Amino acid sequence: MARCDQGYLCRVCGEEVEHITDSELYLRYVIGEIDPETLHLTSECHLRCAPALSQFIADNRFDPPVEMKGLFSQTELDPDFVQSRASLINRGYGRLWAIRLERRKPLTVLEYPLTEFIQKWQ
Repeated sequence: MARCDQGYLCRVCGEEVEHITDSELYLRYVIGEIDPETLHLTSECHLRCAPALSQFIADNRFDPPVEMKGLFSQTELDPDFVQSRASLINRGYGRLWAIRLERRKPLTVLEYPLTEFIQKWQ
C-alpha cells in the first residue's frame, strides 16, 4: 500500500488506526483537549495504546476494558477527579460512536466535538 493510501498511523505501535472509535486523537478532540486548528498537526494513537486515557472508558463496545497499573491508575487518583474524567471521556466515546454511525448527514470535523466544546472553539 502506498504511503498516501494509509490512514493515520499510531505513534505507539505503528499500525493504522482504522476507525474513529479506536482513535485517541479524535476522542481528545471531541472532549475539547485539542484545538481544531492543531488537529491535523497532532499525532494519532490507538485508544488501547493510551491507557492513561482509555482506562476511563466504561462502554460495552470497548471490550475488554483497559486497566492501567501504577501511579496514574484510577485507583491512585482522587475519586472526584476520576468520576469527572470518566464522565467526560465516556460522553466523548459515545460521541465517537455517533459520528461513526451517522448515516443521514455527513458531519464536518468542526461538528465532531461535544456541544460545549463546539461553542468553546467558535
